[in-house]
Amino acid sequence: MRTLIKFSFVFMLLALVASCSNDKTKAAKTGDAVDTKATPTAAAKNYSTTAGTINWTGAKLAYDHKGTMNVESGVFSAEGNKIKSGDFVIDMTSLNNTDLAGDAEKQAKLEGHLKSADFFDVEKFPKATFSITSVADAETDEANCMITGNLTLKGVSKSVTFPALVVAKEDGSLTAISDKFKINRTDWGVKYGSGLAGAIGDNIISDDITLQISLEAK
Repeated sequence: MRTLIKFSFVFMLLALVASCSNDKTKAAKTGDAVDTKATPTAAAKNYSTTAGTINWTGAKLAYDHKGTMNVESGVFSAEGNKIKSGDFVIDMTSLNNTDLAGDAEKQAKLEGHLKSADFFDVEKFPKATFSITSVADAETDEANCMITGNLTLKGVSKSVTFPALVVAKEDGSLTAISDKFKINRTDWGVKYGSGLAGAIGDNIISDDITLQISLEAK
C-alpha cells in the first residue's frame, strides 16, 4: 500500500508538470477577502454591462477542457480608461464546455459533472460574484489596470488580483478584457480529483483553472 501511494504521488507530479509545462499563464495574486469596497470618484462615469463572458480552461492529465460562463449583470464606474469601482454577477448555471462540441453525449456528461456538488454545485450556488476592492496601474504592457476584488464562488470569498485592458469609447461604451490568469480551485472548496486522492483514484485534475474575463458596458 505504501509503495502504491509513493508511486501514485510521483505519477501525479509528473502528470501535472507535463500538462502545465507549456502554459505561460500567470497565477493571479490571491488572499483573504477584503472588507473594504472601491468607491467611484466624482469625475467617474457610470456603466451597466451589456454583455460579458468568462472563458475557462481546466486540465486533466495531458489534455485540457475549455468552456465559457455568462456574466449576468454588472455595474461599473470609470474615469476615462481606468475603472474605479464595480461589481458583476456570474451565472454559474450557464457553465458550458466548448472543446467537446462535436460529441454531445460527452459534452453533456462533463457539463453535468462540473455543475454537480463534486465541483461548483450550481443548484445550491447558482450565482458567483466579483466585487472590486481596489484598482491600481497595470504592471504589464498589455493592460492598463490591475484590478483587485473579492471573488465569491461556491459560498467562499477570496481576494483576486489580475491585469485588464479597459477602453472607454467615443460612443459611450466601455470594454474590459483581462489577461488570462490562474486561480487555485481548492481555495474555493472545489477539491474533487485534487492532490494525492486524485492520484490514487487515477483521476488527477489540476488544481489550477485559467480564466479570462471579457465585459462590455454602456
